[in-house]
Amino acid sequence: MSRPATFVPPPGARAYALRTARGEFAVVDAPVADGVEPRGVALLLPGFTGSKEDFNPLHVPLARRGYRTVAVDGRGQYESDGPESDESAYAQAELARDVLAQAEAVGAPVHLLGHSLGGQISRAAVLLDHAPFRSLTLMASGPAQISESQQQRVKLLRDALAAMDMAEVWDAIQAMEPPEEIETAALDGGLDDRDDLRRRWLGTKAAQLIATGRQLCTEPDRVAELATVPLPFHVLSGDKDDTWPLPLLDDMAVRLRARRTVVADAEHSPNTDRPLATARALADFWDEAPA
Repeated sequence: MSRPATFVPPPGARAYALRTARGEFAVVDAPVADGVEPRGVALLLPGFTGSKEDFNPLHVPLARRGYRTVAVDGRGQYESDGPESDESAYAQAELARDVLAQAEAVGAPVHLLGHSLGGQISRAAVLLDHAPFRSLTLMASGPAQISESQQQRVKLLRDALAAMDMAEVWDAIQAMEPPEEIETAALDGGLDDRDDLRRRWLGTKAAQLIATGRQLCTEPDRVAELATVPLPFHVLSGDKDDTWPLPLLDDMAVRLRARRTVVADAEHSPNTDRPLATARALADFWDEAPA
């Protein structure tokens, strides 16, 4: 589970419900910094069990580079509503169409960034219609299904969700968490931090986790199809990742003729592990994208 540095939007950012042709989605919208020439808009999609708050550390450095950034909770994620039990509402094609509507509402064309699961949803959106986008960044998001070890973890979660409610599953996850991780979380933010994480967990719909967890475990390789799309691509990751091994990400970047960025001393969430280095790599890539 990703751990945002804070659930409080950064200075100048606004949290609100973005109205789209496919309903409302909770966003954190950060404008370009005062006195800086606007260079573009970026739409940021979080990963599995994540939320828009995962991108909070990126907003300020990207605003200083001239980019308005809009981080969004997808359907059924945290503060965006969705069906409680209808898994078909969370089919990848449905989530991809949501992204197209979000881009239109924000003000297309936008730079699109997807983290982990969000990367695969982003890819599906671009394959449906690339016109609303200036570029695509796949952050810690691989070419096909997740690694075998991560598939086992997702299967355990899906089995638990089939037998327990969200609060019971949360308690079970906390009971299984290593004591050193609990201590680290307490040092980083104390009980308030864990309360925020629990509130995010309880706000997410079980059907969304079950459906998207299945997608992560069965996603086909669509890199060849994506490579035909006339957009600039960026494959960004930390230098350690057990969800998609780095050689897979390296090979995907070659197949896409994409820019490849490896952020040192970062793992599956470079956006929270090394936000300044990650923001710099993103802005450098966006600066070179065609207008």
